[in-house]
Amino acid sequence: MNNQSNHKAGQSMRLVQFKTPEGARKVGRVSTDGNHLHPLRNTATVRELAEAAIARGVALATIVEERTTTETVDYDRLLADGLVLAPLDHDEPSRLLVTGTGLTHTGSANARDKMHMLTHGEDAEESDSLKIFRMGLEGGKPAKGEFGVQPEWFFKGVGTCVVAPGSALPMPAFARAGAEEAEIVGLYIVGPDGSPYRIGYALGNEYSDHVTEAANYLYLAHSKLRSCSIGPELLVGDLPAEVRGHSRIRRDGAVIWEEEFLSGETHMSHSIANLEHYHFRYPMHRRPGDLHAYFFGAAVMSYAFGVQSGPGDEYEIEAEVFGKPLRNRVELTPDEGLVTVAQL
Repeated sequence: MNNQSNHKAGQSMRLVQFKTPEGARKVGRVSTDGNHLHPLRNTATVRELAEAAIARGVALATIVEERTTTETVDYDRLLADGLVLAPLDHDEPSRLLVTGTGLTHTGSANARDKMHMLTHGEDAEESDSLKIFRMGLEGGKPAKGEFGVQPEWFFKGVGTCVVAPGSALPMPAFARAGAEEAEIVGLYIVGPDGSPYRIGYALGNEYSDHVTEAANYLYLAHSKLRSCSIGPELLVGDLPAEVRGHSRIRRDGAVIWEEEFLSGETHMSHSIANLEHYHFRYPMHRRPGDLHAYFFGAAVMSYAFGVQSGPGDEYEIEAEVFGKPLRNRVELTPDEGLVTVAQL
């Protein structure tokens, strides 16, 4: 560590959760060069920051400004050593609910419809997927204070399904496939009075089993019960209306697939406020102290291009506004066989 800060006023604020080589947890603010972190004083988790902001009734950025130190830590070294954590977590993983929505981007609607045609033929009636996508185009961005149309929604898991940036994404032995989904994730905390607060945004790899999903769209729920990855950086404040990024797959070090993705509300059929309303309107999603990671949908995915990824492949998702890319390698997990239940 040294004592030179590279931060300049007005720069977008991004945070990283990490561990020191000695095992202590820290939160760092990304420096202007993007390669260093300024540790925040007396702060072990982003959740602590959010709770402090709620208690004082101030913006999260205010708390970060007050706690930012002039020390610097080598961010690239932390990534290389596997010391960077997901940007939001809970010491009780069941209190981090991981959910998402689909059919919010043109690319996701096209990919889902291709799966429908593969199963039912090109002459089949318009799929429910395209119908709900068109509903979003027509009513997914209501005027402020008004209700919009309800989006698709799914449950993915709890905090135990989130793997850290750089960590392996497990592919279950029973899975028929595994494929990346490059998405923006909204990160939230529920305040003591049950009011939801948005902490910020991050890159995410939602990672699903599209072959299982293609067999029957009612298998969507099963295809989503997989691990995912979020991070490495949390963007504090407003999300740009347009987010441009790239999603790619590397195999044995070579890029075998790459595509630009366009996200942000400019390229979405729903406003973020509309997605948030239809998530947090349920009282069970407003339990004080709970955290939420909500995937906003993918714009492109390799599966729709006929690419089948597998163990050993590395996914890389990047967008300039989110700083460092999110990288994870696929790892096949041992077959657990038939799971049986014992009678008590």
